[in-house]
Amino acid sequence: MALLDRLRQELNLAGKTAQRALDEGRLRLDLYRARQSVDRFAQRFGYAVFRAKKAGGELAPEEVTSHMNNLTAAEAEVTRLETLVAEASKQRQDTLLPDREKPSNG
Repeated sequence: MALLDRLRQELNLAGKTAQRALDEGRLRLDLYRARQSVDRFAQRFGYAVFRAKKAGGELAPEEVTSHMNNLTAAEAEVTRLETLVAEASKQRQDTLLPDREKPSNG
């Protein structure tokens, strides 16, 4: 019976590890997409400034504000996802290393 219990524990651990790896992968994909979004917003902002300067004017203040708000929100999402990825990675590592194998902090 002890052998079945041990096998059940190992299978449970393997399942949790696999699920955490999948969750971390999804977060990394979301982070990649969020970074692309920041790049697209910055590119649109740059093109808008370029077109305004080329036409001999300045970008309207409300348009600048709109672009800045978009960039700020997109960068905040990147930061949020970076934090989640770091946490997911740490949790996955903690699952892989049993307590007796974890490095000490001293």
